[in-house]
Order: sequence, then structure tokens, then C-alpha cells
Amino acid sequence: MERIGLRIRLLKFFNRHPHTKAFGILLPCMFWIGVFFLLPLVFMATYSFLERALYGGVQLIFTWENYTRFVDPLYLKILLRSFRISFLTTVILLIIGYPMAYRIAMADKRWRNILLFLVVLPFWTSDLIRTYAWMLILRDTGLLNFLLQYLHVIKKPLTLLYTEGAILLGLAYVYLPFMVLPLYASIEKLDRSLLEAAEDLGATPFWRFLKVTVPLTKSGILAGSLLVFIPSVGAFIVPDLLGGAKAMMIGNLVQLQFGPSRNWPFGSAASFILMTIVLLAVFTYLRFAGGKEAMEEAR
Repeated sequence: MERIGLRIRLLKFFNRHPHTKAFGILLPCMFWIGVFFLLPLVFMATYSFLERALYGGVQLIFTWENYTRFVDPLYLKILLRSFRISFLTTVILLIIGYPMAYRIAMADKRWRNILLFLVVLPFWTSDLIRTYAWMLILRDTGLLNFLLQYLHVIKKPLTLLYTEGAILLGLAYVYLPFMVLPLYASIEKLDRSLLEAAEDLGATPFWRFLKVTVPLTKSGILAGSLLVFIPSVGAFIVPDLLGGAKAMMIGNLVQLQFGPSRNWPFGSAASFILMTIVLLAVFTYLRFAGGKEAMEEAR
């Protein structure tokens, strides 16, 4: 009886204070975000202003050196390379992914699910294994060089592995589904009658695509671009295996500081610099490329 009375009192309390009920529902999510996201960020922010200890770890000595050190041309070159490769990856996947998503969205229903399954099929295999497969294909004695030499296209093996081109190829392969799926979701909801109306008004297929299809699928373009660009900037598995030391990206630099170098303060500072620049770039992109309406759709 006491438990029933307590439940009745709680129900009456929540009915009188609905905002308390909403807070109670959100409390587990807030706890999860606070413990596993915000708290590690606080630790990293603290570490970024401390000095590295002699044998790794940190010393409780405040310093700005970890941030000023990043101005070194070596680290700026790595940062610029990361953004350049990520931008090119996004553009290439947008060019490849949009026709794929459009064709899947316009296909018959019996084929649509099969095509979507083929798009997400690579997720069934680890990115690490797929990247190792590309190493076997691109190395000097790999499958691609063997075929080119067998067909007498080249006389000696080409240097394909450990280059920026190899990183670009690997990132494009890994993140292609992240571009196709948002584009498909946006194109699939497209009102076909608008395309028919544009055709009746005399619009050619090119102008119908440019003036009707692209503006109406802007939210998918924005979502796909962000889902590809953001993880590409911080990627380290693909650049490490396909790029090596000659084409290091910012993700490899951070991993190196927290790993072999054991310079946690500088690794934390590099992470926060990257996060700040990415956030500024994303908000600028949403502001000028999408406008307020696209920002609301992206949210």
C-alpha cells in the first residue's frame, strides 16, 4: 500500500510539473554525455595547458607552449594537408555519390533494397581489413601494378602506395556510404510532380536537375558532406597505412603524441585546435552554403 501511495504521489507531482518529467526522461542521456563526452574534454583541456613530464605524463605547471608550438610550419603543413585531402574526398564522393543515390532512389522498389544493401555491405567488414586489402592492391608488387605490367601499359611498377593519392582513394572508399545514404534519403522524398512540372514548362534535363533537384535535396548534400568531411579530417587508420610518414595527417599526429611520443599535453592541444577549426569551418559552411533554412534542416 505504501508503494502504491508513493507512486500516486509521484504521478500527481509529475502532472503538476511536466518540465520535471521531461528532465527525468533526459537525465540518463545527460549523464551519459556528461561522463563519456564532457568529462574527457575537461581532462584534455586541462592537460593541454600543462607541461610534459620527463618520462611521459604531465606536470602541474601551467604553460601556453603546447598551443604556440603548433604554429611551427611542420605542424601547419600537416593541418593544411588534412583539410585539403578531406575537402577533395568530400568533393569526389559528392560527384560519385549523387548519381548513385539518384539512380537508387529512382529504381523500382524490388531493386531499391538490393542496391541499398550493396551500398552498406562494406560495413560488414572492418575498415582496417579493407585498408589492408588496398595495401595489397597498390603496393609495388600488388595486383594493380601486376595488371598494368601484364598489359604492357607500364614497364616498371608505379609508386602508388604511401602517397596522398592512396590516402584519397582509401578515404573515398571507406566513406562512400556516408555520402550515398543521406543523399538517397533526401532524393527519395523528392516530389516527382515538381520534376514533371519543370519538364512541362520546357526545362531541359540539365536545367531541371540544376534548378529543381539540387535545391530540393540540399539537406542531403549538406548532411552527406558533413558526414564525410568531419571524420576524414581526423582519420588516422587510412592515412597511417596508405600514406605512411610521407603523408601524415593531423589524426596521425595526435595518435603519435598519445602513443609513442607520450606527449599528452601537446596531443590534447592539437586535438582542441583541430576541433575548433572544424567547428568554425562547419558553421561557416552551413551559414553561407546552406543558409538558415538548411541549418534548421541539418539540425
